[in-house]
Amino acid sequence: MPINNQQVTAHSFLRGLYEDDYYPDHVVDRGKAILLRLCENIEAHPPVGLTALYALAQAATEEFNDLEAEFEAADSEIESMARDEIAEDFWFIARAYGFTEADVEELIATREW
Repeated sequence: MPINNQQVTAHSFLRGLYEDDYYPDHVVDRGKAILLRLCENIEAHPPVGLTALYALAQAATEEFNDLEAEFEAADSEIESMARDEIAEDFWFIARAYGFTEADVEELIATREW
């Protein structure tokens, strides 16, 4: 499903991770795909209220939890810079879809990184 939100299509997800050689592009690509799937899910099934948005975002966060092993296998990890970059993109997504009052910590509440 193509993403229709112009802000999202113009956004460079996980840009800081792509710019840092510590993070392997092939793993960052998988993280970017998680974020894009979240956007697709929001557009396909627009959440009614923050609770519904948090449920979608937390499911995507759990996918990042699973991705941690791939970072480690590539001699990398989701450390502080990566955590901040990922969280910022979750918050960007919430704002892009009109959830300006979303709490970034609640969006990624299920994180293990």
